[in-house]
Amino acid sequence: MEISIIKIGNSRGLRLSKTILEKYNIKEKVELILEKGQIILRPIEKPRKNWENEFKKMRLNQDDKLLMNDVFDDENLEEWN
Repeated sequence: MEISIIKIGNSRGLRLSKTILEKYNIKEKVELILEKGQIILRPIEKPRKNWENEFKKMRLNQDDKLLMNDVFDDENLEEWN
C-alpha cells in the first residue's frame, strides 16, 4: 500500500485511514520500531502495561532510588504554607 507523507506544521506525518485504524485496533498511540531498513508501527494496547510489576521488581532489587533530589537547595517551601 502506498500512502503520502503530509505536512503537519513544521513536521511531516502519515495519515492512516479509518479502516486501517479499526482493523489494527490503533487508538491513541503506536510503537515505532526501526528495524533493518524498515519502519514498523505497532498498536499499543496499554501504554503502561506491566509497569506495576516492574516497579515491584525495582523495589525488591532496591533499584527505586531517586536520580535527583525531590527538593532543591534553593527552594523556598515557606511559600506553600
